This record gives sequence, C-alpha cells and structure tokens, in this order.
Amino acid sequence: MIATAPTPTAPTPTALADNWCTLSSLHGRIEARVEGALAAHGLSSREFSLLDVLSRQHDGEGGHLQMKQVTEAVVLSQSATTRLVTRLEDRGLLSRYLCPTDRRGIYTDVTDTGLALLEDARPTYLAALGEALEEASRDPRLRPLVDALKALGTSA
Repeated sequence: MIATAPTPTAPTPTALADNWCTLSSLHGRIEARVEGALAAHGLSSREFSLLDVLSRQHDGEGGHLQMKQVTEAVVLSQSATTRLVTRLEDRGLLSRYLCPTDRRGIYTDVTDTGLALLEDARPTYLAALGEALEEASRDPRLRPLVDALKALGTSA
C-alpha cells in the first residue's frame, strides 16, 4: 500500500470570513500604530506610502509610474489618489510635469523637500511597523499572519 498525503479541504465560507476579519484586524492594528507615529512628521500613512512609491521611480524604460499604477500601489481610488497628490504638491513635497514624449501623460515626482521628509520619517515608520508586528505576534490569532508576512521578506 502506498501512503498518500491527505488532501487539504477547502475552507468553508464562514472560515474564510473569519480569516478575513483576522487579517483586517492585523491591518488595522498596524495602520493605527504607523499613523500615530508618522503624525510627528506631519504625514499620514497614505502620504508616506505615496511618497515612498513615487521615490522609487527612475528615469529610463518603465521608470515612471502612470497614475493608475500609483493608485494601485497606494490602494486608493483614482480620485482619492489625485486629491492626495494635489495635497502633497501644495505642500511642496511633489511636483507634476508633462511627459516629454507623450504630452497627454503627466508624471509626478517627489521633490527634494519630499525626499528629505520621507527619509526623516522612514526610521519612525519602520520602528512603528516593527512594534505593531511584535505586539500582534503575541496574539495567537494573528501570529500566523505575522509569521507569513515575515516569511515573504525572506523569499524575495
């Protein structure tokens, strides 16, 4: 007789809903901790995320993100992303300019002031994230999610 591994069963809709609530709880805890910490820098977590995403752009092929890509990266609607970009532009942290090869395209770049604020806030962000994950790892419901999140960073 050949031994076979048991076939995993699909989670029930109720289990999926419970798991989603657990994931949402972890996200909420992290978001609250990060949001509170970044307030010392005059930034929200969404503003930090937007500056971070845009700071990773580069010149060259595929280096600049289209607004749709930015919207997906910061997980906001297109109109909310546009309002966020406008707020940060008004604060002098971002600038917009026309694409040199396609005048219909508009690029958004982080200004030197924005980069300085981002780099100043990054240690605060990382510390708050680490604290939130450490606290969450003490909750038996959240521990597997924290472990999975940590494992993602080592597999890349």
